[in-house]
Amino acid sequence: MQRSKADYIKYRLERSDKSLEAAKILAKNEIWNDSLSRLYYACFYAVLALLLEEDIKPKTHKGVKVNFLNIFVKTGQISKEYGKFFTHMHDMRGETDYADYVEFEPEIILTLIPETEKFIEEIKSKISIS
Repeated sequence: MQRSKADYIKYRLERSDKSLEAAKILAKNEIWNDSLSRLYYACFYAVLALLLEEDIKPKTHKGVKVNFLNIFVKTGQISKEYGKFFTHMHDMRGETDYADYVEFEPEIILTLIPETEKFIEEIKSKISIS
């Protein structure tokens, strides 16, 4: 079965929504680092959907970040604050997934949940295929 670009965009947005929901469940159960990782992936999948709409298919997390910043943030299509937020999420996810003895405080995660929701809504508002 051949899938359309719209199918892939919808799939990425669904993964974003599911990752956000998983992050909330993990936070509710006080599994903070894994919640942070899921929050990042919620943002990551939303940005992948946005890039895919422009036919951009980066192969790495860094590629996603760089393309997002260059194509959407530097051109003013997405605010610099959201560019900084995604960069910060990318960096924190790297810490929580790869560094030893890193534990994020509950207050940080509980603050990031609504910020992530706003970020994803902003990204979704820029996607015309839905």
